[in-house]
Amino acid sequence: MKPSTSVPAIDKMCDILDLITTSSFALTSAEIATQLDLPRSTTHNILQSLLARHLVFKDRDNRFHLGSYLLYWAGKYEQQHRVIQLFHELITHFPSLLQHTVTLSKIDGTEVVFLACHESPAPLGFTFHAGVRVPAAFSATGKAMLATYSDQSLMQMFANNMPAPLTPYGVTTLEALMTELRQIRQSNISLDNGQLREGMYCLGTCIRDNNGEAIAGMAVSFLQQEYQRQQQNVSESLLALASQMTQKLGIKSK
Repeated sequence: MKPSTSVPAIDKMCDILDLITTSSFALTSAEIATQLDLPRSTTHNILQSLLARHLVFKDRDNRFHLGSYLLYWAGKYEQQHRVIQLFHELITHFPSLLQHTVTLSKIDGTEVVFLACHESPAPLGFTFHAGVRVPAAFSATGKAMLATYSDQSLMQMFANNMPAPLTPYGVTTLEALMTELRQIRQSNISLDNGQLREGMYCLGTCIRDNNGEAIAGMAVSFLQQEYQRQQQNVSESLLALASQMTQKLGIKSK
């Protein structure tokens, strides 16, 4: 039974793609409609949309096969999981990072979603685990990834105002955020100075693809006094880790 929040047209599209995937031979539009018990007109319209998006292709016998655009989706999915694998693999080469909490995340709209975390032995009073979402404007990884956006894109993203601050240190205006981002573009290092949690400081950077777009962000979190002592060493190690991950992903450094 499908959930009540499902979208019928999308459900039908997925059913068609699933059938094309699992069928031992290519099917015509009429055969797809019959096997799925769908109206022929509905099946035809969905297949035309899938054809236009290169999600399927039609051979000379008017039979349907999976299309090449699915490789783009698969590549992005594989890349994300490759990033997580490399994060866990390469961080072991950096003893200066292992003593701290180090997070890996991606940007999703105006939020950051954590993908993976190396936990510090010392508690920070903040929960980092896969799936946790926080405002990008307040987090070190979020700022690092937002710095890859143009000013025009940022103005569109935050057109409906900035998120409410989580602490007294959170940026409250787009102008203040963009001032931070301009500094990050020069150093490749971002700073959350207690904006997610008072007393917790985070240094961040990001990994970019060949087009300069952010694939993922990484950040090291520690207490304020640790930050003051280890800022330089941790920043250098974090940039070195990002460089190694970039090379392993086959991305050409800018």
